[in-house]
Amino acid sequence: MGYISMGWQQFNFKRRAIQARLTRDPFARLRSLSEVAIAAECGIQIDVNQATVDDWLRLPGLSIHQARSLVELTQMGVQFLSLEDLAAALGLSSQAFQPFAPILAFNYYDPESALSPRKINLNTANLRQLQQIPYLNPALCQTILQNRQHQGPYRNLAHFQQRLNLDSDFISQLMHYLQW
Repeated sequence: MGYISMGWQQFNFKRRAIQARLTRDPFARLRSLSEVAIAAECGIQIDVNQATVDDWLRLPGLSIHQARSLVELTQMGVQFLSLEDLAAALGLSSQAFQPFAPILAFNYYDPESALSPRKINLNTANLRQLQQIPYLNPALCQTILQNRQHQGPYRNLAHFQQRLNLDSDFISQLMHYLQW
């Protein structure tokens, strides 16, 4: 009886320690499937259609290559609606994602909604695509293309702002429409 009681106390202590770690660090990596279950109890969720590479890497066993593939697909407009969709995207069986189900949220985002604007990649966009971005006038669209042609791709939003000497308020409005 004493051994059972002590085992249960150790189990509860480890569980509370994991809960504390996950509560302190919302980006902590989950080390096992039992930690996935504890994360679910703590209310931790990953929105699969807005997850970053770091979000995906929280899942035990998911490789950086797989995480990047999922992020790249969502950035290109693919929306995952189920565990089966995730599995198919990575060429795995849906059983591989089943243990993660308690923390994966499949939220749908309407690409035509003003709440989730379509993002344009400044490093690959042509003139017509740039003209679809709110706040960009035709002259700035031409400047972006010429600058990109002469100086190469933009590394990130700050690099873009610096190269074109754009106002920070303008960048604040524009950043919701851009991707790299």
